[in-house]
Amino acid sequence: MSQTSPPTSQSNLSHSSDEWSSWVSTHLLRIESALNQALPVTSVKPERLHSAMAYAVNAGGKRIRPLLVYAAYELKDQVTQGVTDTTVDQTAAALEMLHTYSLVHDDLPAMDNDDLRRGKPTTHKAYDEATALLVGDALQTQAFEVLANLDAPAQIRIDLVKELASASGSTGMAGGQAIDLQSVGIALNRAELEQMHRMKTGALLAACVRMGAILAGLTDQQKKSLDQYAQAIGLGFQVVDDILDVTQDSQVLGKTAGKDADADKPTFVSLMGLENAQTFANDLNDQALKALDAWGKEADSLRQIANWVTSRKH
Repeated sequence: MSQTSPPTSQSNLSHSSDEWSSWVSTHLLRIESALNQALPVTSVKPERLHSAMAYAVNAGGKRIRPLLVYAAYELKDQVTQGVTDTTVDQTAAALEMLHTYSLVHDDLPAMDNDDLRRGKPTTHKAYDEATALLVGDALQTQAFEVLANLDAPAQIRIDLVKELASASGSTGMAGGQAIDLQSVGIALNRAELEQMHRMKTGALLAACVRMGAILAGLTDQQKKSLDQYAQAIGLGFQVVDDILDVTQDSQVLGKTAGKDADADKPTFVSLMGLENAQTFANDLNDQALKALDAWGKEADSLRQIANWVTSRKH
């Protein structure tokens, strides 16, 4: 499995490069273990579906969503009653399964029609379209089952389920994808493009931060400052995606490059131009870091992730 550690930026950070690399490695191991435990055993019927679910989840990727959960949880002042490291791991796993479901469905011919994801054949190419549909369905419901069965107080479980449902539904990720499909060949203005991507990409990234904050037992005011951070990196992630789509090749990206332009989809690069899009991404990174001004070194992992979002090459 290919995993890429975020690079280290030295601005406003007390983490050393070695500390940051160690943090990433430790938490990537935790999320992989949690995912393996959360997925159905492939030898249990229906074996083909369970095998395809494991194929999709274990294809690699940046695992930025689980890392955001861990980083936000580090802001806790004290251990939240009833929340353990296992609780956090399982929450992170639920989010990654939900994210993977969205990728499997996005790649289908009826959606983005892509043959490559994370450097491997997409799930519908490795198996078939019907199986890929069921993989997405099963991963989505598995994510909510994991949250419902967390070893945590009932109110925390309810809050986590509500957060993920809101972020992934018609006013979040699914709604953003619907707008994206309806916008092919249409020149959206900046406000419309931002709204689409705050829903399609940003909503789930923001939910990761909020769910980590729920586990950490943060106050409503503390969560509000984190919302500003999450919204900035959520939009920034998509802006950088649009930049990479025209500046990198498929081998580097692990998915088909130039797809948006070929499909005549509106992007930040097509709207603003490459240089202005890069400036916008940097501005969003600055906004994310500014939102963390009230936090000390306990927010360094969130700062590192924000810098990674802007500086990543795939």
